[in-house]
Amino acid sequence: MKLMKKRLKLKIKKFIPVNAPLVTNQDALELYKAAKSGWISSSGRKINEFEKKFASFIGVNYATTVSNGTAALEIAIKALDIKKNDEVIIPNFTIISNALAVIKQNAKPIFVDCEKYNWNMKIEDIEKKITKRTKAIIATHIYNYPLEIKKIKKLCKSKKIYLIEDAAESLGNKIDNKLCGSFGDISIFSFYANKHITTGEGGMITTNNLKLLDRCKALKNLCFGKKDRFHHEDIGWNYRFTNLQASLGLSQLSRIKKIIKKKKSIGKYYYDLLKKNKNIFIPAPKYKKLINIYWVVGILIKENLKIDAKNLSKQLLLHNIETRPFFWPMNEQKILKKLGYTNKNEKFKNSDHIAKYGLYLPSGLTLEKKQIRDICEVVNSITN
Repeated sequence: MKLMKKRLKLKIKKFIPVNAPLVTNQDALELYKAAKSGWISSSGRKINEFEKKFASFIGVNYATTVSNGTAALEIAIKALDIKKNDEVIIPNFTIISNALAVIKQNAKPIFVDCEKYNWNMKIEDIEKKITKRTKAIIATHIYNYPLEIKKIKKLCKSKKIYLIEDAAESLGNKIDNKLCGSFGDISIFSFYANKHITTGEGGMITTNNLKLLDRCKALKNLCFGKKDRFHHEDIGWNYRFTNLQASLGLSQLSRIKKIIKKKKSIGKYYYDLLKKNKNIFIPAPKYKKLINIYWVVGILIKENLKIDAKNLSKQLLLHNIETRPFFWPMNEQKILKKLGYTNKNEKFKNSDHIAKYGLYLPSGLTLEKKQIRDICEVVNSITN
């Protein structure tokens, strides 16, 4: 690997971060106006406006803001009355938030392996994990392509279990012209800095069920009493969103189609420059009927190359290119092993493999074509 670095003539002088959020002058102006209004906390008309416009965009009846995507998952689990010893099926290859939301309600996460080349959970394996204790499935759209969630929804309906759709990474993506985040009994989104729209931190819960909406609203706001405010009716959280964040969210949501178009163009440009490299795999813009809107641009090192993702990441960082490793699988998480939620005899071949050999490249909305060309030149030089 040192020899390859010496032979590489390209010099990237300016550091390229894995993501840089795009905050426009209009975004900043909306934030300024919200701040000057005095409504800077969890009250203010911008919150209600953002919720209504977001619900309309997704194509659902209701939406309620929360402090982040992890909070949204925790609220969803409790709102569905999932209790101790209940089981919730989740991807083995995902952010740990999926598992933590289940564990915090004393329920048990049940893991399902992912596909090797589209990285979503294997739908044919889900039914095998359903038992009498199964109360819900958290269906998470991972990185690129959306899950074939209609199949999961049909399964949930037949087994009379809840569907929690985790659309944190797939805002704006569609399945048969219906947007991700509109399929679940409860669906959740994240507005973290690297998401398609950002409010710094923040998230959203969507649903078509008014009772579930009311329950989620209570849980995110300390379950204040309906008659006597400080007589609390249940254990909730302070997972509220601010009017400042909503002003930024509204501004970004107004250009969501442009954002998605830009992300697609970034991903396609990467794909065109890397697809001929026989030592790595990069997801195509389309897979079957599924569209890739490239929340991130992930690559997978093939087995014939004598390096893993950590090695490649270190080499790229030497050239001022920041990367991120793929999620570490749930079956290998130290804390989940310690708490007894894993089974050492259960194998997750694909999750283990892509966690070791996968990483994603810079793909922020501020990225320029020349930077992508430079990144790909470095990647191709190292891996070839």
